[in-house]
Amino acid sequence: MEITDIRIRKTNAEGKMRAVVSLTLDNMIAVHDIKIIESKKGPFIAMPCRKTPSGVFKDIVHPINSETREMLQTLIINKYLEMGDEPDASPDMGAEE
Repeated sequence: MEITDIRIRKTNAEGKMRAVVSLTLDNMIAVHDIKIIESKKGPFIAMPCRKTPSGVFKDIVHPINSETREMLQTLIINKYLEMGDEPDASPDMGAEE
């Protein structure tokens, strides 16, 4: 699996969410709504999820093992940190949706 594109849209919202990420796998599959969350230990990613009728949040997409999660998190967070104060890493992000 190769991550062929990462698009980051920073948020201006209150709270701990800093950005929303879309990534493309092998130029074939897009995964949207990965969130970058700020914590006391630094930023981390939260995979797309949905709230069940009982109020529990369940991941829609998630890495199968910890090595893949770490790889995704490292790539995404590094790109986010490289952006600095840039408002958006992908101005045309909405064009594909």
